[in-house]
Amino acid sequence: MRLVTWAFVLPAAIYVLVFFGYPIVSNITMSFQDFTTATFYTGEAPWVGFANYVDVTTSGLFGRLTWNTAVFTITSLTATFLIGLGLALFFNRYFPLSGVLRALILLPWLLPLIISSAIWRRMMDEESGILNQVLRGLGLDGVPWLTSPDIALFSIIIVNIWVGIPFVMVILYGGLQEIPKDFYEAASLDGATGWRSFRYITWPLLRPVVVVVLMLGFIYTIRVLDIILALTGGGPANATETYASEAYQLSFVNFQFGQGAALSNILIVVSLIVAVLQLRANKRASDLAG
Repeated sequence: MRLVTWAFVLPAAIYVLVFFGYPIVSNITMSFQDFTTATFYTGEAPWVGFANYVDVTTSGLFGRLTWNTAVFTITSLTATFLIGLGLALFFNRYFPLSGVLRALILLPWLLPLIISSAIWRRMMDEESGILNQVLRGLGLDGVPWLTSPDIALFSIIIVNIWVGIPFVMVILYGGLQEIPKDFYEAASLDGATGWRSFRYITWPLLRPVVVVVLMLGFIYTIRVLDIILALTGGGPANATETYASEAYQLSFVNFQFGQGAALSNILIVVSLIVAVLQLRANKRASDLAG
């Protein structure tokens, strides 16, 4: 029996160690070394301790990176969740062509991110983009969506929200479908409908799904790179640089692999801390609910 158990566990354990454990350990090791392009020829990467972490966190850009990452992640996740929840509740009621509409909403999720970003980049072009043409048609001034340091970050947030809504809606819709209809029928007999049924039936039973959605949404959002590179490349004037985009710049543009690895590890630690806090908050809420 023990051999059968190991026969099932061992392939998964090897997979995790090879494809997850090894890259993470290599990234941690690299962050403590002076790893440059010369290392590929000489094989030498001097040990520098925490120097890469000090250089990254004391640079003049780190505060801006932290602010941009926090605004981008929190705003995107909040808006995506609220809109996705609203759509999931809307589609939870049967009406003609609901299946067709759900399929259409999934389209942004099916497109490769680079293609979605290219479409939005064209739409947000200051001179010929459709958004500014509509605004000018209404007698308003055009908006420098991607060229203004004050607006570019929010333009990227809009695109990220558009991409993320289908994922949130699908997961929450699946959770709503699992709630027994009998609960709503019994609650309606006691006069609990509308907001009261959502508060006392839907939300408590949907909360485990909500935790998963928020946790996966946070992990996805904080490491978004494709959209930023395709729309602004981190500009203008570093207005859209985040931890993820700056780690890419350090590693694959400036070839400062050690500093890029250090910033990546900071990103991983932030993700882990938030994920643990979310899981603990959900467990505490479940314990209080009995």
